[in-house]
Amino acid sequence: MARPHGDSAPRPWRAARRRWLLLTGAVMLCLALSALQHWRSSHLLLINLTQSLPNWAFLVERDRLPARGDYIFFQPPPGALLRRHFGERRQPFGKLVLGMPGDVVAHQGALVTINGRPVVTMKPRTRLGEPLTPGHTGPVPRGCYFAGSAHKDGFDSRYAEIGFVCSRQIIGTGVPIL
Repeated sequence: MARPHGDSAPRPWRAARRRWLLLTGAVMLCLALSALQHWRSSHLLLINLTQSLPNWAFLVERDRLPARGDYIFFQPPPGALLRRHFGERRQPFGKLVLGMPGDVVAHQGALVTINGRPVVTMKPRTRLGEPLTPGHTGPVPRGCYFAGSAHKDGFDSRYAEIGFVCSRQIIGTGVPIL
């Protein structure tokens, strides 16, 4: 028997279809949240507030070994000079990987070379007039990197106060996004 044209009696297949759509949506949402949580545990968004790097926003991937030319983000070592210039709460530093394990770092006056190639210049004092100690020379140890920047006031591996950046300090390798 056919239903009259305006009959609003519930149709069982519509209710079942709605339940399946809700269940499918809930499963998809759970999968998306799980994927987002996994991505979030292996990535960071870091903002650069210094003039040391040319970009101000970086997407950082944790647990990826850096290559020469990569941006590396790390926790600087504790020290009185760092506290005076950057505050009590240590913030991550971002620099370029200029030297890899096994590369040879040398000083020719204020010029720092890696494998005989000039990479950065040192200053005798900070912008506030405090003395700076030249960084280490010789081979870059295994698991460590020479991190620097082209900025004249870059505070990086060219100075002993930062030194080589080793695995235990590394937060991740970054890609500039802005």
